[in-house]
Amino acid sequence: MTSPTMLVTPDGQWVLPETSEFFAALGDPKPDYDSVAFAVKNRGFIKVQIVEQALIEIELHPRNVELQALLAVQQQLVSAQTKLFRIKFFDTEWQSEISASAEHIVGRLSELCAPVFSPPTTERFRVEPQDLETLLSNDHNPLRPLAQKWRISSGNFDPGVISLAVNHRLLSRLMIAGIRPDQAEPIWRFIGDGHKWIGNRFRVGGLGDKVEDMPDKSYGEWATKFYQSVAKTGQPRYDFITGSVQYEDEVGKPLKPVRYERLMLPWKTPTDEVFVTMCSKRFDTDDIPSFENSSTSVMSS
Repeated sequence: MTSPTMLVTPDGQWVLPETSEFFAALGDPKPDYDSVAFAVKNRGFIKVQIVEQALIEIELHPRNVELQALLAVQQQLVSAQTKLFRIKFFDTEWQSEISASAEHIVGRLSELCAPVFSPPTTERFRVEPQDLETLLSNDHNPLRPLAQKWRISSGNFDPGVISLAVNHRLLSRLMIAGIRPDQAEPIWRFIGDGHKWIGNRFRVGGLGDKVEDMPDKSYGEWATKFYQSVAKTGQPRYDFITGSVQYEDEVGKPLKPVRYERLMLPWKTPTDEVFVTMCSKRFDTDDIPSFENSSTSVMSS
């Protein structure tokens, strides 16, 4: 970047504002409007500006950005000498975030520009997305401590995650899948013993297997897409699920109706593997027993 302000076209080319190259990429040789603002908000361009040699500002509309443009900007940020970065991005309105870490900004850009995930349509499962803030503000929801731990630790997985699950009686309802960048398929790392419907043989012997290879194939294929989306976007999911699952531990392996709330959280690890935890609670059951003292500290777990 040799100029204080540059633009990246949707196909990843760097151009200067108000030049023939820019107008050609915009598709309008003589715009009578704010062409730079229009290109960023409507055409998927990314504006990169150096502010007084002290800060790099990246301006974009994430939903319109193509992968080639995103990668071109991320490559420059990794090698930048500047130590302060700001993202300005359009959602329903313009927002901004600032960081002194190029690594954080590169990751945050990936999160913002990740494709919007639409739950797969299936006759067996209905997904009702919920607001995570609703869960975090509910002192009586047993899933809340895990969401708090994720937020407090900035999504970094450590032994405290398991300790918290044990202390809050969540471990039996916990499942963990691992996803590596070079291996898109989520792999089972842990399955709590509260998921008896899977069958003891797979619950123990299935660790290291793909999520999609569960005995209930339809469920495995459906669940895989959610684990992949949470790992790719770095964003949590809190859903109400209505459907049916195959009970491997019962004679005839019947399909039985289920309705449960599900919390899925992405965790960074010391390696390049992302852990996605899934903790669920069936409605109208006590499969996560409540503590008499509900004020147990998340920070101490």
